[in-house]
Amino acid sequence: MSLTRCLNGHMFSTRKHGNTCPYCNTVLEQPSRGETRRPPAAAETDDKTMPYLGETTGIQPVTGWLVCVEGPQMGQDYRIMAEKNFIGRAEEMQIRIIGDNAVSRRNHAVIVYDPKKRNFYLLPGDASGLAYHNNEAVYTPVELNAYDLIQLGRSKFVFVPLCGPHFEWDNG
Repeated sequence: MSLTRCLNGHMFSTRKHGNTCPYCNTVLEQPSRGETRRPPAAAETDDKTMPYLGETTGIQPVTGWLVCVEGPQMGQDYRIMAEKNFIGRAEEMQIRIIGDNAVSRRNHAVIVYDPKKRNFYLLPGDASGLAYHNNEAVYTPVELNAYDLIQLGRSKFVFVPLCGPHFEWDNG
């Protein structure tokens, strides 16, 4: 099995996932034809070997999750961050649903976490597909509660909050 490490330190199979990390959607640069990747020569590196501890600045803490319970990505979880999380199949979406072509590429729906009010909302997107909250079509913002069912395309998700009245990340 051919494993590759992305720039964020995730290990994944390039045979299965190509040059896109399935964890963070980072695209690896492909070497040009005839060029092979090689580690930098000893003269190009620093005198000391330092461990890579990952990115330590700009961490966006998770506020909740969507978990796919039905559809092509059954079992996959999707992180929800503070403020707006646009949902679609395109790479630039904060929540990227791969494999369900009934989900719009861009802005099928939006999940918002409001850190001041400590609550979550599901908003309809500006795409042609509908979003459903507990089997009801969403036309206006709907407040989300733990374990609500959200349907987008042929996929169904359970909403699992982390932040809210009982927990909030300390921004101090």
